[in-house]
Amino acid sequence: MIVGMHHNVQIIPIPAFKDNYIWLIHNGQQAVAVDPGDAQPVIQTLKQLNLSLSGILITHHHQDHIAGVSALIKAYPNVNIYAPKLETYSFAHTPVDDGQVVALTDLDLNFSVMHLPGHTLGHVAYYTENKLGDQWLFCGDTLFGAGCGRLFEGTPEQMHHTLKRLATLAGSTQVYCTHEYTLRNIDFALSLEPSNPTLQKRKLDTQALRDKGIASLPSNIELERATNPFLRCHTASIQAGSGLKSADELAVFSRIRELRNSY
Repeated sequence: MIVGMHHNVQIIPIPAFKDNYIWLIHNGQQAVAVDPGDAQPVIQTLKQLNLSLSGILITHHHQDHIAGVSALIKAYPNVNIYAPKLETYSFAHTPVDDGQVVALTDLDLNFSVMHLPGHTLGHVAYYTENKLGDQWLFCGDTLFGAGCGRLFEGTPEQMHHTLKRLATLAGSTQVYCTHEYTLRNIDFALSLEPSNPTLQKRKLDTQALRDKGIASLPSNIELERATNPFLRCHTASIQAGSGLKSADELAVFSRIRELRNSY
């Protein structure tokens, strides 16, 4: 399924493990993989589409995002790999940090790097606006469909700041995260905000996609601002749903992150 296109550039999800997506950006000849935790489905897709792998973008160091890199290097020795500067990797790569630009010349795309601590301390995302004005965000395990990543290394303060930063992106920005958690996240969001009509509609729309075996992603920033509780800690409805009824956004964020951990 083609879920994003820029001239002849396409973005396709490659399912991996139980609920991961490895995003493949390609132009019919060259391809770039985002967070390839498993090499086999990537190599299979590349062969099926007669593509060569020219780049790999890594958002963070967890194994379900990098375990396929070594095998991909063996299969495509000239691949260029970009990974967070603040994390350690066993494979050769170009370290990237906030504000840097990754030029994917084969695809005629320039990605801005965003340092987004929270899920891990060094976590980054890759953001681009193509020549047609489409905005794409590859954000790993930071922002999910109707949710956010667990705090394995970072603090609530860091993740809250990270999400507020992402919420300032243009509403039309397409959000390519790396897990199919959307339905579960929506159910949790409804437990906090059951009367949100946009959230109710999102549940129906997402269920319809999943019933057809279609990915619920990409999402977009406008939809996340309207339905994602972690981007809505300033609202009276989420404050009430948290049980705190507090105007302190960070306290509300911390509380609902704890609630989601055990949901």
